[in-house]
Amino acid sequence: MRILKAQPEDLGVILALQYRAYRSEARLLNDDKIPPLMQTLGDVEKEYREGIVLKAVDEVGVIIGSVRAREEGDTLHIGKLMVLPEKQGRGIGTQLLVAIEKSCPKPRYELFTSNISIRNLKLYEGLGYRRFREEQVTPELKFVYMEKTVKVPAGE
Repeated sequence: MRILKAQPEDLGVILALQYRAYRSEARLLNDDKIPPLMQTLGDVEKEYREGIVLKAVDEVGVIIGSVRAREEGDTLHIGKLMVLPEKQGRGIGTQLLVAIEKSCPKPRYELFTSNISIRNLKLYEGLGYRRFREEQVTPELKFVYMEKTVKVPAGE
C-alpha cells in the first residue's frame, strides 16, 4: 500500500469510496442523511481546492482509503478519514492519519467523531488525541471533538 496526494481525477472515486465507507456510520447512527452521505462531487472538489486530500492505494493502484484536512492558523482540521469496509482493521486508517499529520506539520491537530463510533474513538486516542469538547446533536448523539498537540521543529 502507498499513500499519495490525491489528484483531481481521483475525486469521483474518493466520493464513491466515501459513500461506501460511511454507510456503517449511518447504520450506527440510524440516520442515512449524515453529511458524508449527502456530499456531492462539487463539495469534494471544493475541499480539494481548499485543503489537502490524501489517498491510500493498493498494490495495483486501486484507491482503498482517503483522508482530508485543511489548515486554520496553527491547527490542522482533519476529516473524512475513510477506508473501504472490506479493508478496515488493517492499519490503513492509522497510516492515513499519520500521513496527513506529516504532510502538514502543525502544533495542533483537531478532528471529531460521534460518541457512538467506539472504533474511531479508540483509533484516535491510540494516536495521542484527547477529547476536549462534546456537542449534543440529538438526544442520543454527541460529536466528540479531539485534539493532539505536538512540538513542531523550529523552521517548519
